[in-house]
Amino acid sequence: MWAAVAVVGTAVVWKGSGLLEAGSERLSVYYRLPEIVQGAIVVAIGSSFPELATVVVSTLVHGEFELGVAAIVGSALFNIMVIPALSGLVAKDQLTTNRDLVYKEAQFYMIAVATLLLTFSFAVIYNPVESADGELRGELSRGLAFLPLVLYVVYIFVQYQDTMDYESDADVSHIRPGREWAKLAAGLALILVGVEGLVRAAVNFGDILGTPSFLWGITIVAAGTSIPDAFVSVRAARNGKGITSTANVLGSNIFDLLCCIPIGVLIAGTAVINYSVAAPMMAVLTLATVILFLMMRTHMIVSRAESWSLLLIYGGFVAWIAMESFNVTNLLVNFPPET
Repeated sequence: MWAAVAVVGTAVVWKGSGLLEAGSERLSVYYRLPEIVQGAIVVAIGSSFPELATVVVSTLVHGEFELGVAAIVGSALFNIMVIPALSGLVAKDQLTTNRDLVYKEAQFYMIAVATLLLTFSFAVIYNPVESADGELRGELSRGLAFLPLVLYVVYIFVQYQDTMDYESDADVSHIRPGREWAKLAAGLALILVGVEGLVRAAVNFGDILGTPSFLWGITIVAAGTSIPDAFVSVRAARNGKGITSTANVLGSNIFDLLCCIPIGVLIAGTAVINYSVAAPMMAVLTLATVILFLMMRTHMIVSRAESWSLLLIYGGFVAWIAMESFNVTNLLVNFPPET
């Protein structure tokens, strides 16, 4: 039953994201934003709303902040490995990048990963929480949550500079902004409903199989909430817009890491971080980021061979998480098997 709930929830998220993406794209044209800003901010924030909803719903409704964090990290991994791979495979020629993506977007994303890990570290150092199982835990306060948010404001400022030198000659007479904003609102409402189904399914998977819910959050919920990003990026790549496709992925991840988790903390007041789990996951995310960065920098393209290798690496990650879930390995978290 809960597998069916997860499938239906994913379908609802996909439908809502289609409305949201269409409205975001047309509004970007209406307000005459440059291509890289469309992908990195407007469309990225819109397609990242499922991840934001996951953190809020997990924390406020289910008291599962760790599940929300796991979904964010898992979604970030899915975004930078699976989505560029699929985009590279469906692109007319090869998935192209440029120096703005490599030296601004990709490197800023690396800074975002480091900033979030530093925020988690501050929580453990300055607000330690005793744990009976010996794991490192820290309380993430609202004050600490503002650190990544401030960095995102800097990112917005950098993107704003790009709009100052950009002039668009697109015909916007056929676009009705009120209608597009209505599409956005409808899409957001559907996404909230779909995300609630995904989170409930993850919590119940954990209860039924005797595994931590965050392990399902980092796979099932993460993949389900990443469908909007996949839909946007793959369609852009198929239409020959490789820069928009890749910028959406990086912009979505920057928003996920710097905004979604801190906003969840601001809403909840405080949240306890399991650093013993968060640190290894951030290490995996850092490694995946470096791999994608190197592929993007090589000849400013992501080839089909590199696309297949990204899918293979992500498959290895999922296999490892599956082994962790059922106690085949205990590299990430050590918990006794159910009796």
